[in-house]
Amino acid sequence: MKVLILAGGFGTRLSEETQNIPKPMVTIGNKPILWHILKGYSFYGFNEFIILLGYKGYVIKEYFANYLLHQSDVTIDLQNNKIQVLNNQSESWQVTLIDTGLDTMTGGRIKRVENLLDNEPFMLTYGDGVADINIKQLVEFHKNHKKILTMTTVQPEGRFGSVQISENEIVTQFNEKPKGDNAWINGGFFVCEPRVLDYITEGDKTVFERKPLEDLALAGELVAFKHYGFWRPMDTLRDNILLNDLWNKNQAKWKVWA
Repeated sequence: MKVLILAGGFGTRLSEETQNIPKPMVTIGNKPILWHILKGYSFYGFNEFIILLGYKGYVIKEYFANYLLHQSDVTIDLQNNKIQVLNNQSESWQVTLIDTGLDTMTGGRIKRVENLLDNEPFMLTYGDGVADINIKQLVEFHKNHKKILTMTTVQPEGRFGSVQISENEIVTQFNEKPKGDNAWINGGFFVCEPRVLDYITEGDKTVFERKPLEDLALAGELVAFKHYGFWRPMDTLRDNILLNDLWNKNQAKWKVWA
């Protein structure tokens, strides 16, 4: 099953990092967050990726074009213009990099690669979030429910604590921040039947998270896979600092690979 990764946004909320690189190339440790996402899928045996590029997509192209060189020891014969790889340390990934337009919305990016999907089920996620989701369980859940689209839902860390107030306005108790403020949200990590493409009807302007998902929900064809484990997006500088801190302390729960 192929994995589509949305990697074309401007990343404006992380402008401290994204002035020169696209958000999927912001690093955790010394590796782009995109690498962490691919490693997670690869651990469960999914190694064929289609990366949907937009803003500064050439940076991602250059990263993968030079990946083997960066990961391996090599002998370079300058006179004969040859490179011999001495020990290949790279992963068994097949990465297709497609420029889907600078201003194309998420649904439009997906629709642009329809010809590469061979009318088969595929997975989809964002290029800026990590989680410890068991991808095999997610795919099995999708197959068992027999719907067009499975969406992983998560409860992010709550923003606010709460207080209990008695009838005479006395504060009686403080409560910790509930996860997700007791709400479930779209965490990405989708599994899609090819029919999902029929719901992308507004070309490049289609925002996948709006009309397509809303229409699928109304049709009873959108099912939620509830993930209770770790999930975190790379939306802000605060997220960047937190994810790097977890990685440096060997507390990165999304690192499911050895």
